[in-house]
Amino acid sequence: MKHKKIHNRWILLVGMLIYCWLTMTVPGMGEWYARHLYKWISAILSGISYWTLFSLDDVFIYGSIAGIILYCIYSYIKHLNWKHTLGHTVEYLLWVYVWFYLGWGLNYFREDFYTRTHTPKIDYTETQFSQFLKTYTDSLNASFIEVNTIDRDLVAAKVKASYKKMADRLGLIKPANNLHAKPMLLTSFMSSIGVLGYMGPFFNEYNLNTDLLPVQYPFTYAHEMAHLLGTSSEGEANLYGFLICTHSNMKEMRFSGYLSLLPYVMKSAKQHLKEEKYNAWKATLSPQVKKTYNQKLAYWNNLYNPLIGKTQDTIYNWFLKSNQVKDGRDNYSSVITLLINIKNAGYI
Repeated sequence: MKHKKIHNRWILLVGMLIYCWLTMTVPGMGEWYARHLYKWISAILSGISYWTLFSLDDVFIYGSIAGIILYCIYSYIKHLNWKHTLGHTVEYLLWVYVWFYLGWGLNYFREDFYTRTHTPKIDYTETQFSQFLKTYTDSLNASFIEVNTIDRDLVAAKVKASYKKMADRLGLIKPANNLHAKPMLLTSFMSSIGVLGYMGPFFNEYNLNTDLLPVQYPFTYAHEMAHLLGTSSEGEANLYGFLICTHSNMKEMRFSGYLSLLPYVMKSAKQHLKEEKYNAWKATLSPQVKKTYNQKLAYWNNLYNPLIGKTQDTIYNWFLKSNQVKDGRDNYSSVITLLINIKNAGYI
């Protein structure tokens, strides 16, 4: 009976692995998963995690790492057969692999934004970029407001309401009423590697860094919720975070959206403009915006650990590229191309 149970367990595991690999390789299966299967899986996992005030994903991830280490130490002390120990460890990691991709990760293999929303993608000209830059800068300067506190419940309600209106058109699932952001367990560590938030794939949670400044909270909240609703693209999540915040009637949210986009605008401006024009553009940023942006940089630089931060960047860059995100971490900056293209298409 015991051998039969082990046999059935491996059949199930292999079957799930095959489904994951087929979804990764067969055109259309990733989109089918995202539009049909994922919403039910998300509802189940979110329903489980809803009842905790802490991140179940953090507990699972850190617990798994600690558990594997302790299991290997135990096996060594007890002189257990190393093949037996390795086999159990590999099987556990394969189940984690399947859980990650079935729980959320197969969203990496869905259609891209342009295909899914029937938006034409064009290579924009320098003139079009300059027009975007001027419009954005004027709006950023005009949106400035001192943000020392933020009503998190109000932000959550507004972000959810916006996604409920946008979801069908964007091919996302609609946010359930019971969704709520979770605080990260190891905040100091996450701040040291520069992580403001992350999508928890094992229990469908969106986890936020408790060190977030009030001015960063709305945009980060909307960005991470976008991942939970079915987009894996960092640039796309940035796009939705920006649109939701900048179209809000809440002044703090609008400024959060414009300010959070500034690093990606600066990166694109540096690529597209000659140094003289780039410096001239930076001079058009208002003193208040510059001060707030520099204060934010100084705040996070004080928490950041370059050694482990750069290691995490390298690992995450590899992870994204291994999941069909060809530009890796540079995918965050694709928000600028997305914005210019949807503007040209008349969507905003």
